[in-house]
Amino acid sequence: EWYAEQGITLHRGDAVTAIDPERRTVTAASGRVVAWDRLVLATGAAPVLPPLPGMDLPGICAFRDAADVAAMLDASATQRRAVVIGGGVLGLEAAWGLKQQGMAVTVVHLMPSLMERQLDEAAADLLRRDLDARGIACVTGAQAVAGAGSDRAEGVVLSDGRCLPADLVVVAVGIRPRTDLAQAAGLAVGRGVLVDDHMRTSHPGILAVGECVEHDGQCFGLVMPLYGMAEVCADMLAE
Repeated sequence: EWYAEQGITLHRGDAVTAIDPERRTVTAASGRVVAWDRLVLATGAAPVLPPLPGMDLPGICAFRDAADVAAMLDASATQRRAVVIGGGVLGLEAAWGLKQQGMAVTVVHLMPSLMERQLDEAAADLLRRDLDARGIACVTGAQAVAGAGSDRAEGVVLSDGRCLPADLVVVAVGIRPRTDLAQAAGLAVGRGVLVDDHMRTSHPGILAVGECVEHDGQCFGLVMPLYGMAEVCADMLAE
C-alpha cells in the first residue's frame, strides 16, 4: 500500500533476468518487459564462502539474510558450540547474537586485530577485551583451512593444525558485488559495477548504487555492511 501511495509500481517475486541498454527495457523471469528512461541498479552483493574443503557440510552457513538467521536460530536451539569465521562487523554481530542464544562462541579472524578496517590497534584491543569479558573467545592471526566433519560440521581446522570444535560454523569473511546483470548488458565491470562521481555507469542512462558498485577502485561493499541488514539480522538473533 505504501508504494501505491507514493506512485510507485512494485513487482515482487519476479527477478529481472536481462537488461537491454539499446531498447531501454528490462525483462523479468515471468516474461514481463518494462521500459525505462533511467535505470538504477541496486543488485547488492552475495556472501563469499571460501573454496575450502568441508565448507559445504551441513551446519556451515553464511550470515547475510533472513534465511541464514533462521538456520542459525534453528541450530542454536539444539547445538551448543559455534565458530564464527571473520572478525569484522558482520562476524562479531553474528557471534554476539549466538552468544545471547546460549551458545559457546569462538571467533576466528585472519588479521592480527579485530575489525581492522574500522579500528586502530588500540581500539581493537579494547574491543577484544570487551568480547572476552562477555564470554566470546577470539583467535586472531589465524587462518581457517577446512571444515571438519563427515555428515555435518564438527569443527574448523586452522592452518597451524588446531581443530576448533563446533556444531555450527558461520562464515562472515566478506561479500562479492552482484554484477552478472550489468556484465551481461555490456556495462563496464571490475570487482563491482564501475561508476563515476555521480553514480553513473558506462551507459548514460544507467546508474548503480550500494554494494554492487565500484568507485575509484573501491567497492562500496567494504563499508555498506555497517548499516541496514546487518542490524536487522543481529536483532533477530538476539531475540
